[in-house]
Amino acid sequence: MRLPLSRIIQECRFAAIDFESAGAAPGETDQPVQIGIARIGSWQEEPLLWESYIATDKPVLWSASKIHGITTEMLAGAPSFLSLWGTIQNHLADTVVIGHNPATERRFLRRFPGHGFGPWIDTLALARMCLPGLPDYSLQSVADALDITHHLTELMPEKSWHNALFDAAASLFIFRSIVSGLHLEASPLDTLGAAIKQ
Repeated sequence: MRLPLSRIIQECRFAAIDFESAGAAPGETDQPVQIGIARIGSWQEEPLLWESYIATDKPVLWSASKIHGITTEMLAGAPSFLSLWGTIQNHLADTVVIGHNPATERRFLRRFPGHGFGPWIDTLALARMCLPGLPDYSLQSVADALDITHHLTELMPEKSWHNALFDAAASLFIFRSIVSGLHLEASPLDTLGAAIKQ
């Protein structure tokens, strides 16, 4: 069940999600190869982190592997996307879901019709509204501008950008940093305007 946009931000639970994909040639359907979720049940707590590789029935393209470092061989023995559904549902149910331009995340989750996750917060749209003048709005650039990259590397020293869990946590920290910096914790979700989508 989707949360109403009248809910107060600091009273909500949040789950940030990111997928890395196998890549797809023109006309082909892309497939997820890694998922990361960073979830908080209360505003100030450290996030609960979960990640998994995902089996795919097609090889990971070289162009995709060059970005995230995941190869077809690394997916040997990984669970199927369908088998992870229960875990994904447990992490995302009754939360406000966060992603940085989460079109890919929403598309992959549509494989499970009727899941009802949301509302969604797009930290790319939020950063563009609240941090004008950045040279670009990539996840890394926004995190650097907010001085939160060091927190991510302390939390996950073995990970970096384009790892699904690292990127999910970055989206969560960006959201929390912007909301706290603007003192919006006691405001309703719909205060976030175009950054929030049903």
